[in-house]
Amino acid sequence: MTMYHQRIGGTNYTFDGLVDLLAKATPLRSGDELAGCAAHSDAERAAAQWALAEVPLSTFLEDPVVPYETDEVTRLIIDTHDRLAFQAVSHLTVGGLRDWLLAAAAAGDARSLAAVSPGLTPEMVAAVSKLMRNQDLIAVAKAIRVQAAFRTTVGLPGTLATRLQPNHPTDDPRGIAAAVLDGLLLGCGDAVIGINPATDSPSATADLLHLLDEVRQRFDIPTQSCVLSHVTTTMGLIEAGAPVDLVFQSIAGTEGANSGFGVNISLLREANEAGRSLRRGTVGDNVMYLETGQGSALSAGAHLGTGGIPVDQQTLETRAYAVARDLEPLLVNTVVGFIGPEYLYDGKQIIRAGLEDHFCGKLLGLPMGVDVCYTNHAEADQDDMDTLLTLLGAAGCAFVIAVPGADDIMLGYQSLAYHDALYARQVLGLRPAPEFAAWLEQLGMLAPDGRILPVEPLTSPLRALTSTR
Repeated sequence: MTMYHQRIGGTNYTFDGLVDLLAKATPLRSGDELAGCAAHSDAERAAAQWALAEVPLSTFLEDPVVPYETDEVTRLIIDTHDRLAFQAVSHLTVGGLRDWLLAAAAAGDARSLAAVSPGLTPEMVAAVSKLMRNQDLIAVAKAIRVQAAFRTTVGLPGTLATRLQPNHPTDDPRGIAAAVLDGLLLGCGDAVIGINPATDSPSATADLLHLLDEVRQRFDIPTQSCVLSHVTTTMGLIEAGAPVDLVFQSIAGTEGANSGFGVNISLLREANEAGRSLRRGTVGDNVMYLETGQGSALSAGAHLGTGGIPVDQQTLETRAYAVARDLEPLLVNTVVGFIGPEYLYDGKQIIRAGLEDHFCGKLLGLPMGVDVCYTNHAEADQDDMDTLLTLLGAAGCAFVIAVPGADDIMLGYQSLAYHDALYARQVLGLRPAPEFAAWLEQLGMLAPDGRILPVEPLTSPLRALTSTR
């Protein structure tokens, strides 16, 4: 194991291998303190970042953060690494990669950023993010172009899509329909209309799938639906002939954490093929919807790396994007503040983590979205969410999640409201996905300048939605 040393201000700092160095270089967050791997002081963190900047990128191919022999995510990362794409930056250190990325972003060189993406491992990307200020994360992410498609196209420049999340604590069809109507009238739902079901029973999931598909077809809405049940439940419903658009699953960055979710890479690949076999897309065949979140591996006790040393939660989060990249998804989002203040304590940590996750996912080639959210016992509020939403919009985020009134009454956490997406689009000059925008224009709900026009629900063509079932 290579030891790393750095001297600052007359003090010598020693880091016990690459895993320890990455953890100590990470901006402060409560999850790393909980795991016992965070830097003990700002000075130690600065020393770790200084030392990390000098690490050659090739080191990450030779010194896995999580052992190759015991972890299938590591094997996926190493075995699928594109060494030809890596050649463009293989001579660089982590600090050199930061400079290279910023230069490409400043030049608007989206082609070079896309070409190098398959040659970067999650650990390289996590490492470089630790050396970047928030503005660096935004500038580089803005320059990257990643898109995916099913019935709508997400990730196009100048767009910000939304997941319309009409959750209900009892899965009541009328309550869900009312929330869907509310969202559609405010121009939301172009990424997906996605329900977190109150139960994971196949029959309840099937009922919700039929409800959403009936709404979509009745009003000819160019979008996709998803009921966020476990992947095995969805696969069973595909076999039973249910109208499945997207296949959902939560994923993580280690084999152990994914096992805690009841999945492995082989199962996820099988689910991807099952979803694609239905051929329900019209403009593309990206069928997977994947969610991640910093702290998931730690909460599952599956966060230890080489030498039994805890891996920092941001590096593990970025490793989850290797699993996502393998599946060519339509949507990936980090539920950045959902797990709680034990992992991201306050608004400052949530904002930083959201920008990191978006940057890392996008650099790895994913159509990256963010659930801009927090739990009620976190030291955060909607002002923090406004800030993160605005920064993500500036960074070219593919989509965000929106719920009625910013308050998810089923999951019991705070996210964005439908009108928050209108704010971001208007202030930043962004539009919905083009297929969805055309539908809004057909209904007379979208102005030429991209504003959503106010429509009375009782006179809207969507008025019959409240009578669904």
